[in-house]
Amino acid sequence: MDLRAIETPPGEDERAAVDSVLGPAPAHEPPLSARVTDERRTQLLPTLLALQAQVGWVSERGLGYACRRLGVPPAEGFGVASFYGLLSLEQRPAAFAHVCDDLACKAAGAERLCAEVTTRLGEKSWARSPCLGLCEQAPAALVTVAGQRPLEQAFGHATTDKIAAALSATPVAAQTPHFGGTGPRRLLARVGVVDPSSLDDYRAHGGYAALREALVRGTEGVLQEITLAKLVGRGGAAFPTGRKWEAVARAPARPHYVVCNADESEPGTFKDRVLIEHDPFGLVEAMTIAGFATGAERGVIYLRGEYPLAFARLSHAIAVARKHGLLGADIMGRGFTFELEVRRGAGAYICGEETALFNSIEGYRGEPRNKPPFPVHSGLFGKPTAINNVETLVAVLDIVRDGAAAYGSVGTSGSPGTKLFCVSGKVEKPGVYELPFGARVDELIALAGGVPGGKKLRAVLLGGAAGHFIGPERLHVQLSFEHTRAAGLSLGSGVVMVFDETDELGPLLQRIAAFFRDESCGQCVPCRVGTVRQEELVARLVAQRPLGSVQTELTLLNELAQSMRDASICGLGQTASSAIESALALTPFGGAS
Repeated sequence: MDLRAIETPPGEDERAAVDSVLGPAPAHEPPLSARVTDERRTQLLPTLLALQAQVGWVSERGLGYACRRLGVPPAEGFGVASFYGLLSLEQRPAAFAHVCDDLACKAAGAERLCAEVTTRLGEKSWARSPCLGLCEQAPAALVTVAGQRPLEQAFGHATTDKIAAALSATPVAAQTPHFGGTGPRRLLARVGVVDPSSLDDYRAHGGYAALREALVRGTEGVLQEITLAKLVGRGGAAFPTGRKWEAVARAPARPHYVVCNADESEPGTFKDRVLIEHDPFGLVEAMTIAGFATGAERGVIYLRGEYPLAFARLSHAIAVARKHGLLGADIMGRGFTFELEVRRGAGAYICGEETALFNSIEGYRGEPRNKPPFPVHSGLFGKPTAINNVETLVAVLDIVRDGAAAYGSVGTSGSPGTKLFCVSGKVEKPGVYELPFGARVDELIALAGGVPGGKKLRAVLLGGAAGHFIGPERLHVQLSFEHTRAAGLSLGSGVVMVFDETDELGPLLQRIAAFFRDESCGQCVPCRVGTVRQEELVARLVAQRPLGSVQTELTLLNELAQSMRDASICGLGQTASSAIESALALTPFGGAS
């Protein structure tokens, strides 16, 4: 086994990148055998991201210097660096583009765009990418330009001209996303209304009234309202938020943490991006309330790496809140202390799983942990942790300010309140829609303008790649947790992706199968092997080259899916076949059209 250290000294730019995160190097660096502490190890991913941003890739000598500074064995540092899709261990141009070819972008002509980019810009300056979270503006691209003043731009309605301009460090105008809905705007109340950079504007529209009310109610009062409101997680798992927060608040071990899961990497999902970009102070306030209610003095927002604008606006909001005494010590003069920081991901869908996210923050590969123990007992750094996604946290503001009864005045008995839906694909007005729980799928599609050009609707994907396809005959399904569950479906992260009669489902299923193959962390055999075999099987069916009969292949697909559901460690493997299986009723796999 080769356990050698990386002795090649770093270049000046690599040294500067590492030191920008870790500070100036000490006169005597600690030996590799030195025990790495949690606080040192947790800086590994930010350091690798700094290398990538300044140099354009993570070289062996840059990695070696980072590992020496942190006391992390180089083999472990390489294991982390090689885990993430946005980090390159091979030299590439300083200006580089990621072009999305996932479901919404594929339906919007991504293959044509990829061919044009190759012809005009060559093969070395870009790569295909999974979903970039800009599905309402498909096709999408992310362009990074490395250097001392790195530039990142994510933009929709991508063209070869826009990508070429971004590669030359020319700013590309951001598109304003479409917002809509019926009834009261709660989650979107400030989106498109408030200047996201202005604390004064946020306060003028009710900002920080909820935190003030929380401090008056006290911890017990806040926990009671959250429980009475029946607020559940909006990232897909739908776990009761009140139970989660109360378990952390009661946990004897200290310290406590609150974590925001803003790594929305589910294809078709972009609601959290919109909330952060247009209402960042709302998330900061909600996280502060979560810290107060759970007895946590530190919070971490884990933001997906493909969201540069969200990162900039959220970082600004945190800095402004801290400057005005809304973060830090003695918040609002009530003796309450809470600090908040943003950590960026680096392109790994699996880090949307809560324990994989903890590992990523701690400086390890983003692989899920076995449960139990659950995060409320042993989460970040092994301490009691409350973790929620962005939409869940923003919903807390209305509940605390107005009370559970007012919150439950809309929606259904089992799903009170409103929900954000990410509508994309073949509709006239793709965007984020806020509706009371209980609205029907066809009502939501009509609100988005329906299928353009008079074409017929072929299928709707609910919940993203881990969700389910439904056909036109099931558009009456009500969008609530209890109704979708009864229909054998899932709301998931709120994806509603529409396909018309011109969309072939076979290639879309191949893309879903390839997505799960690529995004599997490889830790457990059922998922690591099962996703590969699933992709091979779908490819055979689409090509009309089954091994044996089509029925034999479909039986094998069902058995494979059941094995992954039963034995995979986390939800990735457990749901990797959901959309594909649900498409069987819509796709004549004998012809796979």
